[in-house]
Amino acid sequence: MTHADDASPSPEDASSRRRSLWAAGGAHAIHDGLTDLVYVLLPLWQAQFAISYAMVGLLRGSYSGMMAGFQLLASRLARRWGRKRMLVGGTALAGIAYLIAGQAGGLAVLLGALMLGGLGASVQHPLASSLVADSHEAGGGVKQALAQYNFAGDIGKTLIPALLGLLLTVASWRVGVALAGALALMAAGALWRLIPAGQGSAQRAAEKAQDKPGSAGGLRALLATGVIDSAVRMGFLTFLPFVLKSKGAGSAGIGLALSLLFVGGAFGKLFCGYLGARLGLMKTVWLTESLTALLILVTLALPQAGVMAVLPLLGLVLNGTSSVLYGAVPELAGAGGRERAFALFYTGTIGGGAMSPVLFGRVGDMAGVPLAMSMLALLLLLTLPLSWRVQYAFKYKEI
Repeated sequence: MTHADDASPSPEDASSRRRSLWAAGGAHAIHDGLTDLVYVLLPLWQAQFAISYAMVGLLRGSYSGMMAGFQLLASRLARRWGRKRMLVGGTALAGIAYLIAGQAGGLAVLLGALMLGGLGASVQHPLASSLVADSHEAGGGVKQALAQYNFAGDIGKTLIPALLGLLLTVASWRVGVALAGALALMAAGALWRLIPAGQGSAQRAAEKAQDKPGSAGGLRALLATGVIDSAVRMGFLTFLPFVLKSKGAGSAGIGLALSLLFVGGAFGKLFCGYLGARLGLMKTVWLTESLTALLILVTLALPQAGVMAVLPLLGLVLNGTSSVLYGAVPELAGAGGRERAFALFYTGTIGGGAMSPVLFGRVGDMAGVPLAMSMLALLLLLTLPLSWRVQYAFKYKEI
């Protein structure tokens, strides 16, 4: 096969690529939307079931903990049962979990439903990412496709909680949760139709590929970069409302600030994915992480209006790095180890994001929020040598 053939896939291949990207992006939007829906529901559940803040944290952690903890198992099960079945089944399980949560009469049932939902959500990141990478490898554009996939997740995070918030003005939380479950079940049916039938054979062929064994050292450096990036992002999101409050912002101002940050972040995932394909991983990471660290420090120094002005740009670079890192996973893992590599990467980044508010919250208690934020900015600079190590794996053909 010639290079031109690789660059110009057949109409059948092009259709399969489009369907795979739509399926993966749709799964990402639904699952990320359902995950962030919990934030909207927590205050309502606290009032409904008269629970403490510690129990509120447990409810939130039960969903994200199950999602993070079972990603590696999901990647292993996909080898036996097929990626398509696992993605459809996991999405349906998340929908069933929300239907159960909508009928919960007590805390135990609600907690069990959230754990079940997290279990269903655990399939999405490793399997949908691998679906995009495998389907786009032959014709190129893997990094750009993964950027679009990540952008779809942020769209889901924005739209689904917002729609529930509007619905709650005219209906009970139980109705909203039940409709979310029904949406997930419909999405599972759509995934069954969208994911190309040949995915199972393509996946098995990829698993047997031996021409690109992968780079263990490059993957470890990439994982460490992703963990630090996620830890700083979650830590900053935790402290930003308190920084704004100290500058005189009220609840409406804090809500607006977060919206500006999230809008910038959504476009950052798309933009930086394409930027990484053009500039390379190391240059892009050095640009985005250095600018992120600088802007974090700037938010401490500026008045409230100035912070509002820089938040869209900060959101763009704060979130955008992740798309560049995701795009490097398929190349470093090799064709046979992508699902496991994606599972490890997402588990590490979610874990780093979960631990950061706890660790830096302790710093904030002891020395104040400004010092904790400054330490987050300095921590981010560790990604610069790590990204050089990842680039080394590419440059010297470790993969």
